[in-house]
Amino acid sequence: MNRMLQRKAATEKLLLLGVDGMDPSLTSKYLAQGKLPNIKKMLERGASGKDLIMLGGHPTVTPPMWTTLATGCYANVHGITGFWRSPDTKTKDYVEYNLDSRNCTAEPLWNVLADAGKKTLVWHWPGSAWPPTSDNPNLMVVDGTSPGSVGMATTTVDGEFFVGANVEIPELTFATRAATNSVAPCVVENLDLESSKEAGISDTSIAESDMSAGLRLIVVNESMQTTSITEAPSDAVRSPIKEPSGWEHAPEGAKEFFIMYSKGLIRRPCLILKGANGDYNRVAVYKSKKDAEPLVVLEPGIMAREVIDEAVKADGKRFRANRNMKLLSIKPDGSQLTMWVSAGMDTENDSVWHPKRIFKEVTENVGYPTPTTMLGCQDKQMITDCMLDNWYTTADWQAAAILHLIETEKLDAVFSHFHAPDLQCHMFIKHLAEKDFNRLPHEDYEKFIEDIYLQVDYYLGKFIHLFDEGWTISVFSDHAQVSPKHDMQWLGELGGVNVRLMQELGFTVLKTDENGKELPEIDWSKTKAIAVREQHIYINLKGREPYGIVEPADQYELEEEIMTALYGYKDKKTGHRVVSVALRNRDAVLLGQGGPHAGDICYWLAEGYNYDHADCLSTTLGEADTSVSPIFFIAGKGVKQGFVTDRIIRQVDFVPTLAVLAGVRMPAQCEGAPAYQILEQEY
Repeated sequence: MNRMLQRKAATEKLLLLGVDGMDPSLTSKYLAQGKLPNIKKMLERGASGKDLIMLGGHPTVTPPMWTTLATGCYANVHGITGFWRSPDTKTKDYVEYNLDSRNCTAEPLWNVLADAGKKTLVWHWPGSAWPPTSDNPNLMVVDGTSPGSVGMATTTVDGEFFVGANVEIPELTFATRAATNSVAPCVVENLDLESSKEAGISDTSIAESDMSAGLRLIVVNESMQTTSITEAPSDAVRSPIKEPSGWEHAPEGAKEFFIMYSKGLIRRPCLILKGANGDYNRVAVYKSKKDAEPLVVLEPGIMAREVIDEAVKADGKRFRANRNMKLLSIKPDGSQLTMWVSAGMDTENDSVWHPKRIFKEVTENVGYPTPTTMLGCQDKQMITDCMLDNWYTTADWQAAAILHLIETEKLDAVFSHFHAPDLQCHMFIKHLAEKDFNRLPHEDYEKFIEDIYLQVDYYLGKFIHLFDEGWTISVFSDHAQVSPKHDMQWLGELGGVNVRLMQELGFTVLKTDENGKELPEIDWSKTKAIAVREQHIYINLKGREPYGIVEPADQYELEEEIMTALYGYKDKKTGHRVVSVALRNRDAVLLGQGGPHAGDICYWLAEGYNYDHADCLSTTLGEADTSVSPIFFIAGKGVKQGFVTDRIIRQVDFVPTLAVLAGVRMPAQCEGAPAYQILEQEY
């Protein structure tokens, strides 16, 4: 195959700034209010479609759409049809890890660029980036094994927790799942790439077994729905505050308490210190009471970054760990305080850096990868002071690391991903709709999401100077997120089987014990079909499934029966349909789904009845100016300035547009076409 340049390049430098979950509707709203100065500058010197919208593919979830943004083809072609994957050899109530490039059947643009002689960096791209699929020395890849932030899946060795210290607390305790915080489904942690060539994970918070063997989740009640949980317990340390004892260097008037890492396996003594006015206003964390210097001194409201200490696993394995910390509150008399401590990140794990030398280059010159946090609980302090503030540390570190590698490695192309909007919005976006379980005023939720977009603008602003160095910069997302108006349905589950609606319709049956009590286990001898993952229904087909009961000759009729039932199913409160579209596998190609890695039926939930994304059409709108559509705009060499096209730019058009600008061939399976209308050169 001829891998030489096929046409003259319009630009020699491409920077792709992907922002997961970035909404064109909300971006336009805040632009109109004058709140996004850096995005405004980019648009003034660049081009976009109408209202900044890019027509998204399906399913509207991270791994498939980031793979589409890398390959220029839809999910039915590249094979990544969901966040998780349905196995070929197990029953369909199992799902398998899908952020794995070996599951992708399409060529990514970064391989094309590397083959064309362009030094290319792929930075934390959560769609078929890891492991690298080319050994070309021009290609560098950092992570891609999970959303979140760099290293979240592979280097997180300790969980985040809160600390409450008080003179009235009798004894030091570490309580798991005792404080409240929020949880999102788009998370994979503790991925052990070394122990499994299948890239499976082992995380007792998700499953007790190796993820390469599959995750099995049967959702039978609301508390089990990963796509609807917004509040979940977090670990907490409770410590008494006492007069200091046994210290070699304690200042006059100090008080002591303890924090504990690794679920109580590591203790660290702390001193509460007085300020010049005599009030207690700082906390010093020490490794030992013998030490003269603390690990860190915390001041109220200031995030302490890159606190280096230890973490330990239950098996005794110890790690040098990086954490962020924040003193949230402290009483002037030193009688009470609260703290937040981030997850601990292994500072020596370079397993998802290729080549490994760039791990050392970044950590020695920029710093260690930052922890990811997931906090919410409709709590203003958790959301703003912890979660939002911590994502600023990620924005700073990631931008600095990318810019450092651009300079030191003389890069020609950078593919990057920033996950701040998606993961933060998961924690509260449903509360933007007026719901009876909302605990805060509506304006608080509006402020939370506005703050996130100000943060995105801050992050993007760190790269604007590259325009003056000849770079062409694109900003885009995989999808956005909506606040649905109505209650979620018992259909669609990112990482498992959602039973109730299909059970009500008579297609899924659960086992019962000897007393007739329902068990969370599929009765395959009576089950005709199950709904699993975001939007897939599988027939329990004889000859294909391990316990199939449906004759192949009856499949067509059963599919017709299921689709008719789905279209006829109505919400109990509104009386309206909850399914927008249901298609056979062969017909789902019309929406970029189908193929061997999709269900026998693919369905999309109706607007207002969906989760915030993943299970609905990419054109779905939500409450409070939210939408699911991805965003796209581009500026720099080769692009018209201040231009808006009325052409519909599809997600599959993204890659060929960049290929034309870079003067390289199209990736082998690319289905899209360049957005000619926004380019300076006519074709």
